[in-house]
Amino acid sequence: MRILKVNNKKDNKFLRKKTAAFDFGSMTKAELRALIAEMKKTMHDAEGVGLSANQVGIDASFFVAEFENKFYAIFNPEIIKFSKETDVLEQGCLSVSDKRVEVTRPFEIVLKGFDKNEKRLKIRAWGFLAQVFQHEVDHLNSVLITDYGRR
Repeated sequence: MRILKVNNKKDNKFLRKKTAAFDFGSMTKAELRALIAEMKKTMHDAEGVGLSANQVGIDASFFVAEFENKFYAIFNPEIIKFSKETDVLEQGCLSVSDKRVEVTRPFEIVLKGFDKNEKRLKIRAWGFLAQVFQHEVDHLNSVLITDYGRR
């Protein structure tokens, strides 16, 4: 699995497109498990903490992430609550090589979506995990960390 890069014109065009909703009927449970495992391996190999589907050329709204030995695969994620308190973190991105950007984001969020079994989930996250989730949801909505420097 190849990670798309913004400095590649074709990759950048794909990364700049909002993803389609994930359709659970588009693959079998075994195919979905294999896809999640492949994304997890790609993320680990790149020494990342999160990876969205569009970063590997898949037009579907889902991402994988891992923090403090807990692995997440979240489909059709939506952030439904943001704290007023913010946090600034210097972020890197697997699609934006050799560039780090200071990004200000809400310190705490509530994210809803679905797990790999199509079961609804709601996760309250704060600190670094909230930053990771927001970063990946941004990807799915065609927003990159480099956009934060322009705001």
